[in-house]
Amino acid sequence: MRTMAAVPSMTPAAAVTTRVVVLNALFTPARRGRGRVLRSGLVADRAVLVTGGSRGIGLAIVRAFADLGDRVAVHHRDSARRAAEIVAALPGGGHTAVQADLTDPAAARLAVDRAHAALGGLDVLVNNAGVYREHDITTASYDEWQAAWRDTIGLNLTGAANVTWCAVQHMVAGGGGRIINVSSRGAFRGEPRHPAYGASKAGLNAFGQSLARALAPHGITVTGVAPGYVATDMITGLLSGPGGDAIRAQSPFGRVAQPGEIAAAVVYLASPGAEWASGAILDLNGASYLRT
Repeated sequence: MRTMAAVPSMTPAAAVTTRVVVLNALFTPARRGRGRVLRSGLVADRAVLVTGGSRGIGLAIVRAFADLGDRVAVHHRDSARRAAEIVAALPGGGHTAVQADLTDPAAARLAVDRAHAALGGLDVLVNNAGVYREHDITTASYDEWQAAWRDTIGLNLTGAANVTWCAVQHMVAGGGGRIINVSSRGAFRGEPRHPAYGASKAGLNAFGQSLARALAPHGITVTGVAPGYVATDMITGLLSGPGGDAIRAQSPFGRVAQPGEIAAAVVYLASPGAEWASGAILDLNGASYLRT
């Protein structure tokens, strides 16, 4: 059995600090040594890919990782100028933008490979890109109905699955990683006017939990966050319209989430201390929908 050398006499505060450092060294897998451990317990200097990173929740996630000191790839579909401006404004260096229509399997693979090459690795994947299209079954035409299902499942579920496959090839070779899926309260509560969206997010949850079991032996964790309404440009019209007060009243806090609140949870789930959360889906809905 390996023994630890005696620690010279020190103050109680110094002893506590030493004990924390030793415990972190013992319980933090060596494969994460590529990052720089911060005093908060989080890790910096990782390679992070965020899909749909040019606006809304995705943009908040991009900024949160960059603020830690990580290198971030900002994925976008058709916002090249916006993505370039975001990358240029991020703190630190080594960031990049990657473009792809993630419903195209070849484009998805190319985007992941480009992110990996530009960042010098791939430690964290955040599957955030998604579409939210209304298609009420009582009013949508049959053609509209089919298009909504094809486009929504194609991006929110199949696209995320393809990006994940591509990322996992790099993570396995690199010795581990973190995958966080941005799901939705609608996966549990239902989406009466957006049923394909609710179904896609429920599928994303099941997909993530399956991979949490499959990838644990490779040092890869898979988790999810399930927000309710979030104050992004996607729902600006809803919040400012006649139904805005009713939406805010869904939470006993009387408001909707800010993108940064979702980003904070994602950053935690990417941290070394969140390994035992693998397979979990964290509700972030301000107590607007409770489940057990």
